[in-house]
Amino acid sequence: MMEYPDVMDFFKDLLRRSSPARPAWNQEALLEDREPGWNYVDGCMLKAVLDLYRAIGESRCAEFAEQYVDTLIDEQGTILGYHPEDYNCDNINEGKVLFDLFDLTGKAKYRRAIDQLYSQLQRQPRTAEGNFWHKKMYPNQVWLDGLYMVQPFYMAYERRFHENRNYRDVFIQFETVARRMRDASSGLLYHGYDESKKSFWANPETGCSPNFWTRSLGWYVMALVDTAEQMDEMFFYEYQTLQEQLRLLIDSLLCFLDPETGLFYQVTDAGNRSGNYLETSGTCAIAYAILKAVRLEYLPDYYFDDGKRIFDGVLRHKFIKSEDGYELKDICLVAGLGGYPGKGDYKVRDGSFAYYISEPKVSNDAKGVAPFLFAFAELLRKERETL
Repeated sequence: MMEYPDVMDFFKDLLRRSSPARPAWNQEALLEDREPGWNYVDGCMLKAVLDLYRAIGESRCAEFAEQYVDTLIDEQGTILGYHPEDYNCDNINEGKVLFDLFDLTGKAKYRRAIDQLYSQLQRQPRTAEGNFWHKKMYPNQVWLDGLYMVQPFYMAYERRFHENRNYRDVFIQFETVARRMRDASSGLLYHGYDESKKSFWANPETGCSPNFWTRSLGWYVMALVDTAEQMDEMFFYEYQTLQEQLRLLIDSLLCFLDPETGLFYQVTDAGNRSGNYLETSGTCAIAYAILKAVRLEYLPDYYFDDGKRIFDGVLRHKFIKSEDGYELKDICLVAGLGGYPGKGDYKVRDGSFAYYISEPKVSNDAKGVAPFLFAFAELLRKERETL
């Protein structure tokens, strides 16, 4: 793309420097010197690789994804480092790339791995209203993150291999989140919800966590657009309702866009409160959701300018080219609720403002790089359509 040559160079450099043993985009794995294995971060990046393959048609993108995944899945479909008994929604995310790889190669082991991941969903613990627990270790908890990790995979499986028998289950989980986790005043959704209302971070009346975290909202708008894409249009009510949820949330989010930079803050509605910062991963996720929704005609064409403005804001303020290479900066390393302590100075993952701004910022991590490239792929597709 003539307008963004550095982005393609950045992408190629990341691939050149990455292997399953040391993926240059997985800062958590590098910092903790983890063994290679199945994880949602790599899943995000491999989806970006395949999105760019569809956008530009370069076979080496598909070959890279295939070779990478082949180190993680044996001929029986057994997945390296995958533990289904954890009932962890994050573990489903990397499975999304297997549908494309199965189509491209016909390898039976990909289908076997897809079935293995789907079997986790058949046994995944649920809230009384039917939503998947985010993880077994977080009873009764629903996080926005989990909708992105699971529902596009779930819907794709239903459409392709299960005659859409559970499509209503996919839809109802979104419907419940919109009902339980949406703040009527701002239109934003809280990061997490505890149906039991017993977690130390949960509001005793609503069960919701206390703040709006932009990346979780980014996960959620990506979940809406990616799931709707997999949904059969004959399910008119559900298909249209997901699109309406997306439009309402995008409209609410745009009210909190920083007017000077075109970016979103780490704590979405806290503006330039001391310690808050303009965060890259959530910003890129929202840009991607808008651009893709315009292409799929879920949003009117005039939203394209909003998506492009956000992406261009990231390029201006967060994407740096120097003698040492490229840097996509100010990506929140990780954030969650309860369970493990935070990685920053504020150790209690209580969903407070102080907690979210304490988590470390890193560069070139796939939680930011992948949605950055998702959005870039959408811009490439738009350019191709207009040639």
